[in-house]
Amino acid sequence: MATTHNDSSNPNNNENTDHIENTELENENQRSSGKFDSLTHIKHLSGMYRNWFLDYASYVILERAVPYLYDGFKPVQRRILHAMNRMHDGRYHKVANIIGHAMQFHPHGDASIGEALIQLGQKNVLIDTQGNWGNNLTGDSAAAPRYIEARLSKFAKEVVFNHKTTTWKDSYDGRNKEPESLPVKFPLLLVQGVEGIAVGLASKILPHNFNELIDAAIKHLKGETFELLPDFPSGGQADFSRYKDGQRGGKVRVRAKIDKVDKSTLAIRELPFGKTTNSLIDSIINANEKKKIKIKKVDDNTAEHVEILVHLRNGASPDKTIDALYAFTDCEISISPNACVIDDEKPRFLGVSDILKFSVDNTLKLLQQELQIRKNELEEDWHASSLEKIFIENKIYSHIEQCETWECILTTIDNKLEPFKKLLKRDVTHDDLVKLTEIRIKRISKYDSNKAEKHIKKIEEEIESINHKLNTIVDYTINYFQNLKDEYGSYYPRQTEIKNFDTIEASNVAVNSEKLYVNREEGFIGTNLKNAEYVTDCSDIDDIIIFRRDGKYLVTRVAPKVFVGKDIIHAAIFKKNDDRTIYNTLYLDGETGYTIMKRFAVTSVTREKEYDVTQGTPRSKILYFSANPNGEAEIVKVALTPKPRLKKPILYCDFGEISVKGRFARGNIFTKHAIYRITLKKRGESTLGGTDIWFDYSVLRLNTEERGKYLGEFSGEDKIIAFMQSGYYMLYSYDLTTHFEDDLVLIDKFDSSKVYTAAFFEAEQGFFYLKRFKPEYTIRPASFIGENENSYLVALSNEKYPRFEISFKGDDSHREPQVVEGWNFVGLKSYKARGKRLTNCDVDRINEVEPAEVTEEFTDQDSGIEDSANGEDDYPDDQKVQSSLFNE
Repeated sequence: MATTHNDSSNPNNNENTDHIENTELENENQRSSGKFDSLTHIKHLSGMYRNWFLDYASYVILERAVPYLYDGFKPVQRRILHAMNRMHDGRYHKVANIIGHAMQFHPHGDASIGEALIQLGQKNVLIDTQGNWGNNLTGDSAAAPRYIEARLSKFAKEVVFNHKTTTWKDSYDGRNKEPESLPVKFPLLLVQGVEGIAVGLASKILPHNFNELIDAAIKHLKGETFELLPDFPSGGQADFSRYKDGQRGGKVRVRAKIDKVDKSTLAIRELPFGKTTNSLIDSIINANEKKKIKIKKVDDNTAEHVEILVHLRNGASPDKTIDALYAFTDCEISISPNACVIDDEKPRFLGVSDILKFSVDNTLKLLQQELQIRKNELEEDWHASSLEKIFIENKIYSHIEQCETWECILTTIDNKLEPFKKLLKRDVTHDDLVKLTEIRIKRISKYDSNKAEKHIKKIEEEIESINHKLNTIVDYTINYFQNLKDEYGSYYPRQTEIKNFDTIEASNVAVNSEKLYVNREEGFIGTNLKNAEYVTDCSDIDDIIIFRRDGKYLVTRVAPKVFVGKDIIHAAIFKKNDDRTIYNTLYLDGETGYTIMKRFAVTSVTREKEYDVTQGTPRSKILYFSANPNGEAEIVKVALTPKPRLKKPILYCDFGEISVKGRFARGNIFTKHAIYRITLKKRGESTLGGTDIWFDYSVLRLNTEERGKYLGEFSGEDKIIAFMQSGYYMLYSYDLTTHFEDDLVLIDKFDSSKVYTAAFFEAEQGFFYLKRFKPEYTIRPASFIGENENSYLVALSNEKYPRFEISFKGDDSHREPQVVEGWNFVGLKSYKARGKRLTNCDVDRINEVEPAEVTEEFTDQDSGIEDSANGEDDYPDDQKVQSSLFNE
């Protein structure tokens, strides 16, 4: 039973006591009246739990889980670094020893200290590690503290510690001093990132790139705007379009980097932030077991770098499997940042830009403080050196020989210094006089006036330099950051690729691992009706659309068995926003008795809600129905019920003669007579034409929503041609799940008659070449710049009359840029041909410029140059120099 806590110092204590007594009296009255005989004796607690919980919550927030804004550390991290700085002698220390020293300042045991130290060491910024510190890629833990070693990094010594600018407080047991905060001169909180869960709030600040933070810091000091985006040590790709400066409500989508090794193997080479190879493989295996994806096996070849090989089953599409991995596994995750820090002993929610600005402004103040401290030290040195010089050169020490008391000695020295005090920068103090008396005779006898003068001059020069830095403190701070970047920036290249992601519809990439069956008469549909009619393969997240004879239709989820209504005439997988599947129908209107012909699409519905093809009148029903995936319009033969004076007993209904209308439209009257039989006369052709395809360069994906570049209308065996920066082209299908390489430079609808012009460096010859060629149909990558791995593409154009501007460098830098009419410079050749040398001069760059406006068409036949596929230049070797455009 809980007990109450009485506190005589609590002004509310009497009130609580009265409340308890009143409640007990009321309870006793209720017992006597029989309202509750078995009620346990109740005591209302005082405010101790409220107060104690608040104290506990405050402690966890301030002292354990949330980092401080000033230096970016949690208390345990600050204490570890302070302990390591006290131990620092340039050599490695056993981690167990570091933990023991840190326990002088952190009262929570070795486990919490060791875990925090390992996390700091794995971030590879402040701690130089030695031994097995675990592997963030595989999730392997570090070795025991007695086996691994650590020391502060050079960077940490430079930016984290300065005893003179540190404020101190007593440690928890009062035996030592520890820093209230460390004088950090770098936004460490942003470069390392942090995650902590406190009571009632959490903090999650994502890591950012070292060099980008410095660039942003310099921009802030210059008064310019900047943007900060995270950079994860595990690499991968990330979409930061909803990052919201790291504030609450933001979202980051992170993906593993997946490459196609061949048509049956995928390779995962970079991980999403926070995932390991083990956790990622587990999610892939789990998705395979749930039949969301189809794979043979997964091999983990991770060593220094990540390499997870996913082997596909026969016939599986690599592109569709990549999308499925993103949709159903941890290959894509969402991260919600929450930049919470402690400022002035209170939690604050800031954006990462605000955190950077505070850190940079604080760095400026610390640098200014360090300069001022150094200036004060130099001024004291100047004063002491000058006073000593006056004391020795003027032999003031000789006048104290007759003094018998200490006061007399100090007074004599002070009086003798009086004529020289105007040369000093401050008053002579009692301590100054005492220090003069402590100068030894040996030093006086060996005193070098010239050396002393040089020392004073050097001090004056340094003071002047410091004054200049203080007067231009912003420029000094900019130089400070730039020096950090020059010294350490090469160790921290950006790891995470910044991209925009398209949204993957899970239903579009889910593997059809289930079989759908239907019992038309009884009205059941599902995956467990094994003896019923087979409909199609499906996945367990698909939607299905069902039409019944009475004209009703609905959309429902795939299930083992579900009742959807009797007399089913059509069931199929439903695709949202599918405007190419057209339904053709003849239905009987129960009110008028007329037969209505109708064509419509179903693009969106409310799941489980019934809709009606007819007008919903009693006795209405569907007489003929067809579903056409590409808008086909068939012709049906309609036999009317015989009756007297019926002139045309046979009618033909051509659905191609009516337009596709909304699904709620009534349709067109086909006949007012009763129908006896309907039969198919001729299967129809598509009335919708091909599919219009666009390419969105921001996400490197095809779409039909008119985003990006319009590629054209595609149907049948049409292909897409994609040219890569690496100098080859590939033909792709126009399936919307197709993935394209990151080095894509040009994409078109494949047309074997279209001419492309390429400027490239031919490594074998050592010159720049220009070629015009028509692409050939191929199922493999086709190189159009040769097979030498040192050759590279400079410019590629699909213009009819392209022009290129060549700039020169080196000994030819005096030459004016020259413009080459690409369409007139070289004849049409095979993509395997070398082309024609552009110049013998030293080329700086080649840029495509505005195409020419040609009024009289120039053909390849007019040029007199024959098509060549032998990979040679247009001219024999003895004419190559003369053929160079800019040869002298």
